[in-house]
This record gives sequence, C-alpha cells and structure tokens, in this order.
Amino acid sequence: MKIDFEKANGLVPAIIQDAVTKNVLMLGYMNKEAYEKTIATGKVTFWSRSRNCLWTKGETSGNYLHLVNIQNDCDNDTLLVKVHPSGPTCHTGTDTCWGETNTCNPLDFLKELQDFIAKRQVEMPEGSYTTKLFRDGINKIAQKVGEEALETVIEAVNGSDEKLTYEASDLVYHLLVLLTSRNLRIEDIAQELAKRHDPEWDKHRRMAKSTGEMD
Repeated sequence: MKIDFEKANGLVPAIIQDAVTKNVLMLGYMNKEAYEKTIATGKVTFWSRSRNCLWTKGETSGNYLHLVNIQNDCDNDTLLVKVHPSGPTCHTGTDTCWGETNTCNPLDFLKELQDFIAKRQVEMPEGSYTTKLFRDGINKIAQKVGEEALETVIEAVNGSDEKLTYEASDLVYHLLVLLTSRNLRIEDIAQELAKRHDPEWDKHRRMAKSTGEMD
C-alpha cells in the first residue's frame, strides 16, 4: 500500500473505526514508523504531535486498539483503520473521543443474519435447519412464511408481548430465507420502503404501471 507521508510533513491522519459497530472512535496521526509498528504489533500506534514521539494507544491504560485492517483513501494520504477496541478509546473514559456510546445498531444484525443464511445456502451443512429449508425448495419456504405470519397474527391478538416477539422473529427469519432463495436482500426491502416514504410516491400509478394499465 502506497501512503503519501510527504504531503503533510511526514504525517497522515488516521481515522479509527470500530470494525463491528462501524462507529468512528477517534482521529490520530501516523508517520511511517507508527504505521510500520502498527502492522508489526497489531496494536494501533500513532505519532504524538504534542510529545513528539510514538505512542501505542492503550500502553498506559490497557485500552488497546487491536488492528483489523487499514485502508488508504483515493489520494493516498488518509488512512481508515478498522479495529477491535479493548476498552474506552478516549482518555476521558468515554467510548469515543466525541463522547458517544460505541454500540451496535440492532437492525444491522438483520444483514449479518442474511449473510449467514446465504452462506448456509452455499455450503449446505448437514444437520442445519436452514439447509433443510433450502433443500425442501421455495414452495416449502413460502409455506413456512405463511405459517409463521399466521402465528404472529394470533399472538398479536391474543398473546403476550414476549410471545409476539418470539413469533415475529420466526417470521422474519423465514422471510430472510425466502428472500435469499430468490437472490433478494433485506436491503432491497428497505429500498422499496424508502421509495414509498417519498411524499411524491404514487401507489396507484405505480401499480398501474406494473400491470401495464397506464395510458
């Protein structure tokens, strides 16, 4: 990887991002030596402009930034450093240097779950329920979506919040399997809903267009 350390007198900004949550944790600066030490040790090391020396984040507190990977930008002068933090990143004790909480958005798990389902579809491991669904075929998968939808409705009308959440989770899982079997993604559903959220979206005009009924 070619990094232009000369553009800013030997330093390049390094944006530190949690590899799991995708949250930005801090901004530091690296020179060539700091970059090479980061690669060699797997712990993010910066050049301290105030102390005029190398410093490995966490060497005093134990809150290291464990390297996952480093990406260079289009101008080769800014680094995106993805990490697994072992504790708070900021010296004040907060998760990020902006005082934010470094937590995952639970909705991101839907993408992760569908990635897992897609992997099952490719590998088809024995003993997996997901494998069984794919082997049974799309008709069976669609039937399961219908069954889970009915059970969700029943719990919504007569059940507890806990049971409704349980059945709705089954419904979403089987829907993800159905989408995967048709080479569709949960992101496709989100994009469709985003279109419908547009005030200018016209449901009736769209339906007429899809059925060829427009003049």
